Formats: sequence, C-alpha cells, structure tokens
Amino acid sequence: MAGQSIEQLRALCGGPRDGALLRFALGSALLANGECVAAAAELQRATQMDPRYSAAWKLLGRALVEAGDPAAARDAWNDGVAAAKRVGDVQAQKEMQVFLKRLEKTGDDATRT
Repeated sequence: MAGQSIEQLRALCGGPRDGALLRFALGSALLANGECVAAAAELQRATQMDPRYSAAWKLLGRALVEAGDPAAARDAWNDGVAAAKRVGDVQAQKEMQVFLKRLEKTGDDATRT
C-alpha cells in the first residue's frame, strides 16, 4: 500500500500541484517505507520550495539521521529552528532544539524517545 501511495505522489511531482506540501507528503511516505535517502531528497526539495516550512525541516533532520548523516541533520535542524522562529512555530522550534541537544549527547540517536 505504501508503495502505491508513493507512486501516486511521485506522479504529481512536476505538475500543477507540485509544491512543498506534496514533497513533504512524499518524503514522509518514503521515510515510513524505510527509504531514508530518497526521503531526505524530497524533504530538501520541500524546504527549498518553502524555506519557512518548519515541519519539513524537522522531518528532514530525522531522515538525515536515519540515513546516517548526523552532521547534515544538525544543519537541517539549525535551519529549521531559524525557520520556526520566523513563522512563530514555537512547538517545532522546541522539538528541533531537543533533537539538537540529543544529537550532541548521543550521536545519531536524536529522534528516538
């Protein structure tokens, strides 16, 4: 089922409905399917399309951690904290700050609870 959803989302990319929300949904589906690198690429596109999309920054960091790139995750979360501040998304800002602290303490295990 996830594969079908992923293919349906991919079919919309490049069309009139393409945008940050579509790329976020695709990245989220890919991450849920264990495709961390592909998820990170789509989430990066989402943040490029809408640099203020704090949820995309948050999920991008998680995808990068799961893909084995904690340094890039740190950068994404730092950018995400700045984006969240700009739009007043206090909850996302706090969550990413927690992830950053966990990353400092435990290496790449930042998104586990």
